[in-house]
Amino acid sequence: METKTEKISRNGGIWKGYIYLLPILIVLITLDFYPIAYAVYISLTNFGLFHFFSFSYVGLANYSLVFRTGLLTTLLIHTVIFSVGSILVMVPFGLGMAVIMNQRELRGKYIFRTMFLFPWAFPAFVTILIWKGMLDYNLGIINKILAYVSISPVNWLGTGNLAMLSLILVNLWLSFPYYTFVYTSALQSVPQELYDAAEMDGYGALSRLTRIVFPLLRRQIAFISIFGFITAWNNFYLPYLLTYGGPGVSTQTLPIYTYIDAFANVQFAIGSALSIISILILAIAVIIINHYSKMMTILY
Repeated sequence: METKTEKISRNGGIWKGYIYLLPILIVLITLDFYPIAYAVYISLTNFGLFHFFSFSYVGLANYSLVFRTGLLTTLLIHTVIFSVGSILVMVPFGLGMAVIMNQRELRGKYIFRTMFLFPWAFPAFVTILIWKGMLDYNLGIINKILAYVSISPVNWLGTGNLAMLSLILVNLWLSFPYYTFVYTSALQSVPQELYDAAEMDGYGALSRLTRIVFPLLRRQIAFISIFGFITAWNNFYLPYLLTYGGPGVSTQTLPIYTYIDAFANVQFAIGSALSIISILILAIAVIIINHYSKMMTILY
């Protein structure tokens, strides 16, 4: 039976835990919860250019307007294509590069790992602007190379499907170092004895991957997939700098249109409503993914 002294000691430990959590809770409330709550409040008003100082409560009128325009469906389709497409290329590519870099027979692996850091080390906006110049229809070096091998120039950023593909590939270039190093760290945590035992049992490289590496890396794959999906969904600077949502609205995602509506058109209430809709859809999507893939079960 627990004595009074032990109970006081246990309660004191609990309060110490709350005290230790207090700084991060303050940061979360200040930088996350309060801005979201304020955005919800603004989305229920007519706050904008013509009602900057005298805005009033309008209820769900902004949300009704967003759904009536019909553009929300298009924005959602583009955002899903960009997010899912980025995950489908980044996760396998990062894992594949990590497997290659983790080979004991590979010479100069430390040099290669250092080189792989360069796309990540450069400021993202500089890299995006360089890629924008490389993909230019008239002056881009990529079309110059295609012309050298007698292939007609491609309008990478001026054609809808190609512009979305360009976004996904540039996002891969910006992100693959992170995925590669996360998977490399995970692979190095796998005991070498397992590889040796599998090799003695006659397992080939592919069998070792499917029977040893993949089962042991389920936690990392689950985390990277969810994290990558959320990051791609909220990615603003890449489509903004590379295509500005064009051509037309073919690469316009929810973050891009939210920014344009809120700051370019000075419709802060509409922009806030769009941001809240984006947060809700993303939260629901992550919950559904967790439910059917059991990823949260893996993470615990």
